[in-house]
Amino acid sequence: MITIRKSEDRGNSKLDWLNSYHTFSFSDYYDPQWVEFGCLRVINEDIIQPSSGFGMHSHRDMEIITYVVDGALSHKDSMENGSIIRPGEIQRMSAGTGIKHSEFNASETEELHLLQIWITPEKTGMPPSYEQKPILFAPNQLVLIGTPDKTDNAVTIHQNVNLYRGHFTEGNKLTIQLHKRQCWLQLIQGSIQINEQQIGQGDGVAISGEDQGSILCIENAEFLFFEML
Repeated sequence: MITIRKSEDRGNSKLDWLNSYHTFSFSDYYDPQWVEFGCLRVINEDIIQPSSGFGMHSHRDMEIITYVVDGALSHKDSMENGSIIRPGEIQRMSAGTGIKHSEFNASETEELHLLQIWITPEKTGMPPSYEQKPILFAPNQLVLIGTPDKTDNAVTIHQNVNLYRGHFTEGNKLTIQLHKRQCWLQLIQGSIQINEQQIGQGDGVAISGEDQGSILCIENAEFLFFEML
């Protein structure tokens, strides 16, 4: 079964410094049909104005993944991490027993475009932890960027999820063996067909009970693909 979550149907929160689109119920936005998908709890697409952002705030018992599309994100947290995350990098923060952090657009002139993803962890009460890693650029194939298994080229997610990034050019095809697992594809840019259904920028796709997925790139595309193991 393939269900498309259209970009224009997402929730939207707009402030003078933030334009945020919510794939799943978040904050004041609630849709009983889209509370979560498997262990995926939040996929927010945020546009943050220059020198603006989220002040220090708390989280606990959540895997928080940040993927920067354009711009630069300044991160600080109560574990004394301070870093800049840019396109081509992946950040994972396990809130565990509790953590505070802030996130700001590091630029004084350019907008920041990012996806923030929350994944419910496999267990609660873990120690907080942080990782930031570069993403291998390999066009027209899936690149593993997050996994429960420790590896040099991906952040460690404390849940049975493999997270992949795809950069595909027009006309390229890919077949994925799904093994009837729950999977989610979030299209960041471009246009693709998945099992002959066309989706566009900002759309999400919930997949369950399928043996395989066939992806055809219609227009140069960037996407994230979540495989629940």
